[in-house]
Order: sequence, then structure tokens, then C-alpha cells
Amino acid sequence: MSEQCLERRFRTLFISDVHLGARGSQAERLLDFLRGHDADTIYLVGDIVDGWALQSSWYWPQSHNDLVQKMLRKARKGARIIYIPGNHDEFLRNYYGTHFGGIDVVQNTIHVGVDGRRYLVIHGDMFDLVVQNARWLAHLGDKAYDFAIKANRFVNMFRRWFGVPYWSLSQWAKLKVKNAVKYIGAFEQALAAEARRHGADGVICGHIHYATISDEHGICYMNCGDWVESCTALVEHDDGRFEIVLWTDPLRYAVQNAALAARAA
Repeated sequence: MSEQCLERRFRTLFISDVHLGARGSQAERLLDFLRGHDADTIYLVGDIVDGWALQSSWYWPQSHNDLVQKMLRKARKGARIIYIPGNHDEFLRNYYGTHFGGIDVVQNTIHVGVDGRRYLVIHGDMFDLVVQNARWLAHLGDKAYDFAIKANRFVNMFRRWFGVPYWSLSQWAKLKVKNAVKYIGAFEQALAAEARRHGADGVICGHIHYATISDEHGICYMNCGDWVESCTALVEHDDGRFEIVLWTDPLRYAVQNAALAARAA
């Protein structure tokens, strides 16, 4: 598939939870997305690099290095890139206020939409009680998550053989396990409250690997998702509309875009 047929530009692009350095990272899919998509402003909303995984065993394939170089090239070409570290790349929290390679590192920030609405952009791990109060349990959960990702790759290998679309085992489990659903709801509610505290109209975050756009708590809550299992990005169009892009089936997305463009013409 040529890059030209997928070329598309957004006002803003939000990416989180790539987990470079972890074996489960689908950096190749994100690279595929970025080759045909660009934005005036790109927010890296935490856990772009997985320091936890790199501490236990070094894993850094060429695709991970290519993704870093891709971001640096976008910065050199004029894109405004803002990096908000998460808990897995918390080593970068010692560098708030610094500027390297055209990328600004900040604790959190306010994004102003086309219509003037203000959105707090934050990773969100500080509102995860497990991460804040029981780090050993968070690390244990991280190992269990790695196991689920390996199982997910095995399941999807068979699905590809039979021509069945990509399916996320861990996403399915999150929606089926009652406590996980309660956890996601509590996380969204806490982030909505933090947005109100900042006087914002909405919040954009990552951390829980669950992409969504909702306003159930009286605040527009948007989560970028991740590039480990769901392969999603949050984009803002020039008209101010926000959309979650799923990149597990780029060909299908390209066909849908072509059809929409044809109808609009």
C-alpha cells in the first residue's frame, strides 16, 4: 500500500502507551500509521518508553529506534511535539521544562481546541491507586499483563490464518471482569474531577489502555488508548472534531476514508 493513498493531516495528534522497550509494543503499526499521517501538534501522552521493561531485560529492535527517529524528524520539519511522561517512563520526570530534539517535556498541559474549549492533557497514573500506593502490585500486574499480551499474539496468529479480524483478549477481559469495569469508571471519574480543578472543559489521557470518548461525568473525557493491544490514536480534525483512529486494519480504514471523501465531493 503506498504512503500517498493514506496521506492525511490532522490539527492535533495524541499518542500514548507505546511501551518502546517492551516485547509487546506494536511500534511497527504506529510507524505505519505515522508514515501516512501528520499533525501540526503531536502530544506524547506518557509511557512512550517502557523503563520498567528495560530494567528487567534489554529489548530494543530496529523498529523502536525507527519510531524515535520518526518523531525527531517530525519535530525538525516543524511539528510541535509535547512529551508528558507516564509511570513507565517516569525517569523523564526529572526533566520537566527541558527541550531536546525539538520535543518539550512537561508534567501536564492545556490543549485549546478549535472552538476554544480547554482540555487538560495528562497521563493519568497519579490517579491510579495501585500505582501510587502499592508499586509492587503494579509491577506484578505488569507481568500478568505481559502474559496476556503474549497469549493475545498467539490467539491472533490463528485468527489471521482463518481470515478473522484482529481481536484483543485483554480488552475483552477488561469489559467482562466486573472489578475492571468499576476500575475504569473510577479512573474516568477521577480524571474528570482533575479537569474541573484545572478549570478545563475536558481531559485527554492514557495509562489504562482503553480508548474512548465520553462525557458521562459532565466533562469530556478522552483516552488515547495504546499501541500494545488496541493500536489507537486520538486525533483532532481541522474542524475541531475529535476521533479515535483504530490502526489494526489500516486497509479498511483507508477504504472508509476514500468512501467518505467521495460522498463529501
